[in-house]
Amino acid sequence: MSNILIIKHGSLGDIAQASGAIQDISDNHPNDDLYILSTKPYYDLLKKNPNITDVILDKRLSRFNLIYLYLLMRKIKKYKFIKVYDLQNSRRTSFYKKILFPKVSSDVWSSTETTIPEGTDKTEFDKDAVLNRFEHQLNVSGIKTDKVMKPDFSWSCEDITEIKQKYNLNKYIILFPFSSSHLTLKRWPYYNELIKKIKSSFRDEIQVLIAPGPNEIKLANDIDANIILDNDKALNISQLSSLIKDSYFVISNDTGPAHIAAHLNVKGLVLFGSHTSAKKVSIERENFRAIQVSDLNKLSADKVFQRMLEAIS
Repeated sequence: MSNILIIKHGSLGDIAQASGAIQDISDNHPNDDLYILSTKPYYDLLKKNPNITDVILDKRLSRFNLIYLYLLMRKIKKYKFIKVYDLQNSRRTSFYKKILFPKVSSDVWSSTETTIPEGTDKTEFDKDAVLNRFEHQLNVSGIKTDKVMKPDFSWSCEDITEIKQKYNLNKYIILFPFSSSHLTLKRWPYYNELIKKIKSSFRDEIQVLIAPGPNEIKLANDIDANIILDNDKALNISQLSSLIKDSYFVISNDTGPAHIAAHLNVKGLVLFGSHTSAKKVSIERENFRAIQVSDLNKLSADKVFQRMLEAIS
């Protein structure tokens, strides 16, 4: 039995997307222990992944913090990893490779850098869909893949019976009208108009919910929907996953919860402006589809509502 390292720092959507790749790596290393190097927001979540032996915390302090860097590299070296799958493929993780395995190929360190097709420009390669790039990377690294293109995030869920009883949740649509504060261009501005249409059409048959993140609770008061919290705090990721999994429909901006919904294969819509494309981030699934427009300010509530009705019919 040997030790294998996977690197995935996140965002939340990235963690959900990587579920299939992690499953394939696990399936191809049945007699090995798999560790994952990740960050504090996903530490407890990743400990729930049945394919992972343990999580190694990376605080991602400055690379010029030599004491921290030395201690982290020393810790990693103690595991004597025989292979590393870098699913983050960032400048930081490329820097880690230069310290840990400076001259190895994809046989030891699997990354975009070590598996990119010969003669291909990395900038062009990175324009391909995320899951396509994962699949290429793993195949070149000797991994037989059959899960990477079909991530399953259901391992993240936990029992939320108490929360559902508290809010009397049965049949509900959940909306995610927010985004990171530095990515406000992802926010569609007409959620309240959409909510009026949903309530007018379905009345008491379906509840309309939002589950704000820790920094979104005050903003949530501006949305005319039931706010779901756990003892006045934002739901943790596992609670949120379960709330999404049991929903009737999801409508979301391009945020982490949208990727959770996609990889739980619930019915829903994600709204994209010009910031990126649904294809590039590999978010569309059988039940979870995208509306892509050049300007989210010009996407009407009528159009989103009609697409929702088509999807649930």
